[in-house]
Amino acid sequence: MSQQSAPETPATTTFNILFVCTGNTCRSPLAEGIARDEVARRGWKHVSVASAGVAARPGGGASEHSVTVARRHGIDLAQHRSQPLTRDLVSWADLVLAMGPSHLDGVWRLGGAEKALTLGDFASGAEDGYSIRDPFGGPEAVYEDTYHELHRLIGQALDRLAPILHP
Repeated sequence: MSQQSAPETPATTTFNILFVCTGNTCRSPLAEGIARDEVARRGWKHVSVASAGVAARPGGGASEHSVTVARRHGIDLAQHRSQPLTRDLVSWADLVLAMGPSHLDGVWRLGGAEKALTLGDFASGAEDGYSIRDPFGGPEAVYEDTYHELHRLIGQALDRLAPILHP
């Protein structure tokens, strides 16, 4: 009597996006929160998002203004904890989106050159070295401007990814 084996279950594939800035307290946590919100809005359950900093101290919270501005837009950053960029995080990511060209150096040193661009360059499809200004130490209004810039660029980046990520 022959025993039939169960059909193979296809492996689920998650597409992992990593946002990188300097301290992982301002820009990249905002980007992570915005991207998580937008990914959920699009119904992409197979996309994971994280953030890290090239000079981050582990375990710090998002900056006060980042938390306040994000909350105003329905995004909760209260539980965010900063983490340094590591080889494991770069390896985990399918796409690394840096806030500026200087952050790419850290990604490249950890083996991620082929999957890393600045967020601005990826969103636009150009390679101009587009940087998102660091709001660190600035007034809340600067963080609000950063939020809007990130929101626009992340929307454009996810639109570019839609042909391969749309369920």
